[in-house]
Amino acid sequence: MAENNGTTRGFILGLLAGGAIVALLYASKSGRELRADIKSRADELLENAEGVIESAQRKLPEISSEAKKRSAKVVSEVQSQASEVLQDAERVLSGVKQRASSVVEEGAKLKEAVKAGVETFKQERERS
Repeated sequence: MAENNGTTRGFILGLLAGGAIVALLYASKSGRELRADIKSRADELLENAEGVIESAQRKLPEISSEAKKRSAKVVSEVQSQASEVLQDAERVLSGVKQRASSVVEEGAKLKEAVKAGVETFKQERERS
């Protein structure tokens, strides 16, 4: 917001200066008076511009410091979120591994049961 105020202020100053110069050019004054008025307005604008520059230079360390704080906060938040995502992924992977192990065990039991059933069937067939 502060950046917009500086830009807006500069724009308004430029607009006013341009309007003042146009008004001076259309005023019915002698060349000497007109040049003096233009010089006076130019000096005022130069002083205003210098004030804006000085103000910006004074605010620059504060703005820079604030930007560093905000970027450090963002980096910290991103690291925290990344850590949470990794933990969630590890939990999901662990659950999948447990389920896969359980499926393998159930498959082995089923295989043994089928083998036993086939053996029993063969034995019963031989008896008959």
